[in-house]
Amino acid sequence: MSVEPPNDDLPEDIKRDYEEASSIFNLSPRGAAALLRLGIQKLCAHLGQSGRNINTDIKELVAAGLPPKVQEALDSVRVIGNDAVHPGKIDLNDDRDTASQLFRLVNFIAQKMITEPREIDEIYSNLPAEKLQGIKDRDGDQ
Repeated sequence: MSVEPPNDDLPEDIKRDYEEASSIFNLSPRGAAALLRLGIQKLCAHLGQSGRNINTDIKELVAAGLPPKVQEALDSVRVIGNDAVHPGKIDLNDDRDTASQLFRLVNFIAQKMITEPREIDEIYSNLPAEKLQGIKDRDGDQ
């Protein structure tokens, strides 16, 4: 079974974790899930949080205006990831499914929090200067 490639906009160190998780997915879904959870911690740090406690990072990201669906994705990663890496809490029948969901969630979060804002910034920055000034004037931004 193969997984989708990492989002191109993921930072390189997170992309490496993702690719390593992908390379061991069939041999060790639990190992893949652990690497993906590490990637999520790094992704939280990339998004301006400490990266030390996913639950706290999610709370801070929500306070900063995190879209609700991204919050749900991050909480899913936190819960699924915690279950995948703590002994005694693993449902061995769901390991492959759990890891597969984590791959999808990492890319979803990257798409919403990195790719889409970058794409909008690119479009906006290409507007003519006089149109950008008109927007600033309209909004009272001088």
